[in-house]
Amino acid sequence: MRGAVLPAALLCMALGLTLAFSPRRTRLLSIALLVTSAISIVLTTVPLSWVEGVFLACWISIAASAAAVHVPKGLSTPAAVALSINAGTWVGVVTALSGPKFNLVKTLPCVLALLPAAFIIGRRAPIVVKVAASWLVAVAVLAGTLQLLPVTPGYLPDHLE
Repeated sequence: MRGAVLPAALLCMALGLTLAFSPRRTRLLSIALLVTSAISIVLTTVPLSWVEGVFLACWISIAASAAAVHVPKGLSTPAAVALSINAGTWVGVVTALSGPKFNLVKTLPCVLALLPAAFIIGRRAPIVVKVAASWLVAVAVLAGTLQLLPVTPGYLPDHLE
């Protein structure tokens, strides 16, 4: 999962689901911070040697952002701002490292998952959003741990070839 679009899009989606549990006045500020930090990071030069650590940090951020939906009384404004800056940073770095910078335009709209999530929460069914966020946590943990595992024989070329 080395493509820039999938991890960055999942991070934006996880943030969107989490922002649905935050106060309404902080949502626009958080989205603005996400976009601003992602654009400012993607325009910088990131060393290619950081790729392993960057993808691991992105998967950890996905898991942390998605797990924040389980905060009992929702996110506070400082927590939402911190998660938004964190997400923008990793979205920008992942996009800068792998692929054209235009991929940022594909990934950032995924934060708008907060609109249907907020609607579902308003209909008093927050469990639906929490299940979707838990799925994101599971995917992020799997993807993050797969890159830490040693190469298995199934991934090596056959000795007879």
